[in-house]
Amino acid sequence: MPLNDRPDIATRVAGLNERYRHHAATAVMERALRDADVGEVALVSSFGAESVVLLHMVSVIAPGTPVLFIDTQMLFPETLAYQRDVAHKLGLTNVQVIQADRAAIARDDPDGTLHQYSTDACCTLRKTVPLENALSGYDAWITGRKRFQGGQRAALDFFEVETEARMKINPLAHWDKQDVQDYMVENRLPRHPLVAQGYPSIGCAPCTSPVKPGEDERAGRWRGAAKTECGIHFIGGKAVRVNSEGQVIENKENVA
Repeated sequence: MPLNDRPDIATRVAGLNERYRHHAATAVMERALRDADVGEVALVSSFGAESVVLLHMVSVIAPGTPVLFIDTQMLFPETLAYQRDVAHKLGLTNVQVIQADRAAIARDDPDGTLHQYSTDACCTLRKTVPLENALSGYDAWITGRKRFQGGQRAALDFFEVETEARMKINPLAHWDKQDVQDYMVENRLPRHPLVAQGYPSIGCAPCTSPVKPGEDERAGRWRGAAKTECGIHFIGGKAVRVNSEGQVIENKENVA
């Protein structure tokens, strides 16, 4: 069916959730990559602590699926090495390394210190804007979000509307923490090397620290700041600020 003749995205998302509501994660992934109601799909991966689960699923179902990896140019060397190693071992043939525009970096963060006084602006410059640009040619993207992570994710569906032209696919929506660990063990998947060093959640090197026993898994992200997410996201084509539970708290007409 031509794109212009398809039902609106909310109707398609509702139909997809009804169609696949009793399916397992791998079946949702497989069908989403082929369903005409979804369209062109990319997997967005940080190649972080749990990313290998979705990467493995894609490698088995369709190894040529576009995998968008945002290299903020402030990642741990271990993450960059892990990205190359996992892509090779899993046979992923379409990993696209996305970086911020060089001119934007030169203008807004020429000495690489922006994160020291504005973590939101740094995340926007190096992650959110490059990701939005990279996703502009896709109808949907695959995320690793799960209901057990709480907040607005507690009622997460397999498919959700992101903008009037794009949806998110959450194959692991119904998984819990043990499901993730079991999948990695059963499939003998390579672990990110920093996990064994006390990093259960891994972001950029300047803003990530080890987590102590008993602390929340994301305690090492932006430690000492009232921040647990990248902070700026695009919803409905506009930049918005969200809190740690994914709730919109402030509209941003322009992102510096």
